[in-house]
Amino acid sequence: MGMNMTEKILARHAGLESVSAGQLIFCKLDMVLANDVTAPPAIKEFEKIGKPVFDNTKIALVPDHFTPNKDIKAAGLAKTVREFAKKHQIKNYFEIGRVGIEHVILPEKGIVGPGMLTIGADSHTCTYGAVNGFSTGVGSTDLGVAMATGEAWFKVPKAIKVVLTGKKPKYICGKDVILTLIGMIGVDGALYKAIEFAGEGVAELTMTDRLTISNMAIEAGGKNGIFPFDEITREYVEGRVQQPYEPVAADEDAEYEQVVEIDLSKLTPVVAFPHLPGNTHPVSEIG
Repeated sequence: MGMNMTEKILARHAGLESVSAGQLIFCKLDMVLANDVTAPPAIKEFEKIGKPVFDNTKIALVPDHFTPNKDIKAAGLAKTVREFAKKHQIKNYFEIGRVGIEHVILPEKGIVGPGMLTIGADSHTCTYGAVNGFSTGVGSTDLGVAMATGEAWFKVPKAIKVVLTGKKPKYICGKDVILTLIGMIGVDGALYKAIEFAGEGVAELTMTDRLTISNMAIEAGGKNGIFPFDEITREYVEGRVQQPYEPVAADEDAEYEQVVEIDLSKLTPVVAFPHLPGNTHPVSEIG
C-alpha cells in the first residue's frame, strides 16, 4: 500500500521504510519552535534534564505574543527566552527589531522547507505544510524534551484528502477555501488527522493562500495540513531555504479515510460567525 505525504515524511524521520495510521513512532526533528508564552515553561522542563541543547541551529525562538511587552510579567517572559537564547547561542532567535509573527518568520526566512519535520509549542505550527513539510503543535513539556534530545514521538495520523478543482474566482482567497472546508467537515472533522490537499486546483493557490489554509488546519482539529510540492512551492523555497531539502509526493494508491471535493469556481466569499470557525456563512447572506 502506498503512502501519503504525511506518512512519507514521518517514515523518513523515523528511519523506517514505511508507516501506517495508528502506528507509534519516534522521529528526529528538523526544527523546534517556541514563543514567549510557551518557551518559558519548556525551558523549565529542559533545565531539569540537565543536557545541552541538541542543536543550536534547529531551535527557533520567537517572542511574538507579548512583545512589545505590555507589563512586567510579559517582560519577564521575554527575558527568560532572551537569556536562554544567549546562553545556548540559538541561531534562530528573533527579538524586537527583527521580530514578527512566528508563523510568518519561519517560512519567510527559509527556516522550514519541503519534507522537513517541525514541531512547535503553538497550535498553529501546522502552517508549514504550505511548503510541503510536516509540522504540528505540541505542549511545552514535549518541546522542552525535544530541545534536549532532538526527537519526539508521534502517532501516525489518519488522513483526509481534499481535492481542489476548478478555477479560483478573482476575489476568493485561501481563507475562503479553509472556512468552506471547516464549514463542511466541522471544527472536529479532522481531529488528529492529516489534511492533504490535491487536485489541479492547487495550482490556483498562491503561497499566501496555502500558508493561510495550512495555518487553519488546526481549526478543524487537524494534526497537520499539507500541500504538494509544485512550481509555486519551488519558486518560494529556492534561494530561501538554505539546508538541503527533499520534497514528498503522495503515492497514487495512498490511503485516505475520507475524500472531500471543493470546486474553487463555485466558491463565494465566506465569513465565520461566533463562536466557532465551523459556523461559516456566505458574505452575500449577511443582512
